[in-house]
Formats: sequence, C-alpha cells, structure tokens
Amino acid sequence: MAAAVEHELRGPRRRLVETLQQEGIRDLAVLQAIDATPRHLFVPTGVRHRAYEDSALPIGSGQTISQPSIHARYLELLKLTGKEKVLEIGTGSGYQTALLSQLAAQVFSIERIPALLDKAREIIQQIGARNISFLLGDGTLGWRQYAPYDAILVGAGAPEVPSTYQEQLAEGGRILIPLGDREEQTLFMLTRRGDTLEKTEIAPVRFVPLLGKYSWQG
Repeated sequence: MAAAVEHELRGPRRRLVETLQQEGIRDLAVLQAIDATPRHLFVPTGVRHRAYEDSALPIGSGQTISQPSIHARYLELLKLTGKEKVLEIGTGSGYQTALLSQLAAQVFSIERIPALLDKAREIIQQIGARNISFLLGDGTLGWRQYAPYDAILVGAGAPEVPSTYQEQLAEGGRILIPLGDREEQTLFMLTRRGDTLEKTEIAPVRFVPLLGKYSWQG
C-alpha cells in the first residue's frame, strides 16, 4: 500500500520541483533533495492530497509546515556543500530536517512540542535518514554540546537574534532568522565575522513566534 501511494505521488512531486524551478530556484542539490523527499509523509492524512501544492499546511499543535518554495529559498540561501554541521530551531513536521539531512553532513534539530517531535522522529526513521539528532527543549538556548555550527536555521520569528546563536556559530557561519514582531517579520541572513554579525536583509515573511528564554515569552 505504501509503495502504491509513493508511486502515485511521484508525478505531483516532480511537478512541484518544476514549479520551484520556474519560480527561480537554481540550486540543483536543493531541487534534488525536494524531489527525493516524500513530503506527503510529513503532513496529516487529511491534507495529504495537497502535499505537493506550493502551500503551507496545518500539522497540529497550532503549527504549520511551510510552503515548499520557502524551504527551497531558505536552503538555497545557505549554499550548503554537504560538509556542514547545521542547527535547526523548530523541527516542526520534520520535512525541512529531512531536506537538510541530504544537504549537510550533520543536522541537530530542536523542537519544544513533544507531539511534533515524536511524529517527526518516527517519519525520519521511516525514510532512513541517519545523520540527524533531535532534542526536545527551548530552541532559544541552542544546543551548546555540539557547537560550533556552520549554519543555524530558525523556523520562527524573533524580536532579535538570541545571543546564544552567535556564541554557537562558527567563524564565517550563517544564521537565517525572521526578525520582527509576532505578526510580521523580515528574513535576515547573518554571517559571523569575529565578534560581529554581518546582516543582510532578504525578504518580508510571516512565521509563528519563536518562544523561549531569549525570545518571546509564552
């Protein structure tokens, strides 16, 4: 049954990749990762028929899985070469985690909602990704044990960059984070140059708030 569903959804997944190419995604490694990753497994069965639309979908616990084009742009901006150690803040559905596992050497992913983390871990095991470590906890603390990271991806909006991220970032490493208020943010890429972060504005975005000790409270 699973194989039949997988075969049936191969066409829609290929069409999604073609749509992303038309929208300007050029990084072949990112497109290949999207083509190889069964997004339908990461969304609830009730919206599975929409898994390969370029749209955000609800995943429960008040959270969403972002549009594939958002994931693609995020990942393309990071220009990963396959050798990096990456920290992901907000595992969510686990879909972006699965994409990262094909683009980086090691992925460390933090989620604060137990039900989401359990589900993501289960699906990641099912698809056989081996280079991912998960942590249940406050994403604003980062994951000091495995620092420094070459890239930190933040899947929620913050008022400012938590100091913990700069401390855990390697020299020349990049942080991709939405900064702003709870409703609207701007996506920024920050690159570590010594003790400073070089800031590049990318685009206006809307993400759920980043909750935790060094960001929004509850």
